[in-house]
Amino acid sequence: MSEAERLLADALAAARGADVRAAERALDRLVVGDPAAVDAALLTRLVRALGRLWPRGWQPVDLDRIATRRLAPRGARLLRDVLAAQRRAQPGPVPPWFDDQLTELAAGWDADLGWLDRRSGGDRITALRDAVDALGLVEGLPPIALLRPPPGATTTTPRAAASATGSRMLDRVRALLAKAESTTFPAEAEALTGKAQELMARHSIDAALLDAAAERPDRPSGVRLGTDAPYAAAKALLVQEVAAANRCESVWSDDLGFATVLGFPADLAAVELLHTSLLVQATAAMLRGRGERRAGSGRRTKGYDESFLNAFALRIGERLRAATAAEERVAAEERGDDRLLPVLAARSDAVRERVDQLFPGVTRHRLQVRDAEGWTSGTSAADRASLDVGAPARRAVRRGR
Repeated sequence: MSEAERLLADALAAARGADVRAAERALDRLVVGDPAAVDAALLTRLVRALGRLWPRGWQPVDLDRIATRRLAPRGARLLRDVLAAQRRAQPGPVPPWFDDQLTELAAGWDADLGWLDRRSGGDRITALRDAVDALGLVEGLPPIALLRPPPGATTTTPRAAASATGSRMLDRVRALLAKAESTTFPAEAEALTGKAQELMARHSIDAALLDAAAERPDRPSGVRLGTDAPYAAAKALLVQEVAAANRCESVWSDDLGFATVLGFPADLAAVELLHTSLLVQATAAMLRGRGERRAGSGRRTKGYDESFLNAFALRIGERLRAATAAEERVAAEERGDDRLLPVLAARSDAVRERVDQLFPGVTRHRLQVRDAEGWTSGTSAADRASLDVGAPARRAVRRGR
């Protein structure tokens, strides 16, 4: 072990401990070490640690999500760039989705020499502290569900890319949801969101029937959606409700700040689009409701907000499921045969089987209603369009590790 590697190991061990003064002393020794050697040791160890994450289920966007939560902003930005350095050294084939995620994160790398100083802003001590913290985070992450074949793995070519019709449909859905987010009229937002769900449900049915006749049918895959504080449990419930309405399953990893949604490609696309839009709509409705509360009620804002979001998620979930069921009935009547329902049932069974494979230790996390006014307001906000599909049921969020 070189002197720079030893200094780095000491700084990392001290940073993981509880003695703040010992960590600062170890960092000081790292600062006075040979800059070129220290930078090279840091980069080598970071690149090696990142390469170990991909077979353990992590993807670049997952890493960036948790780095943004746990590191200083400069540390998260530094780690984003090191992703590009690791990509350059990645052996074996690299799937297109991996490069797409790096592009999405704007990860960039120029040269190894002096890489840390170029990102230090003139403050090498802080830059070293950020780099050590980033290394500690990467090396301490646990394995998670492997949703896609990682870089370096031999993969088969996907059966087919998204059809032009599917792309046009998603563009229409995005336009509808953008209007729903921008309107100040709850009934209009509800109608636009319902129309978007109908379009996606019909597209999902068409994709299911096409896939059932394919020589190599699709298999369930997955995506991860962030559930950051505040009100992480309520956000996880919203993911779960949107997933259920689109024949997907959701498992919440609260300690890692995301929910894993498993399903078929067309359904996962629907969940991602709807969840993003509904979270915006729910937050806007919550803030409006907060302003409409009775003056001097004395109720805590946190309890109100959490109850509001829980009620909103449950009621929206019921409405989305009703829209999906209506489209299934229409599609079955139009086709005039008995093929649709068995196809959809088989796909649901395949998704549940995938959940059991990836999350054998799933538990249920029951949500609590702490504010009756927030619950009532959240239900009303989700039900403002006067479409009655039944009373909200108390539901548990599925939780996994």
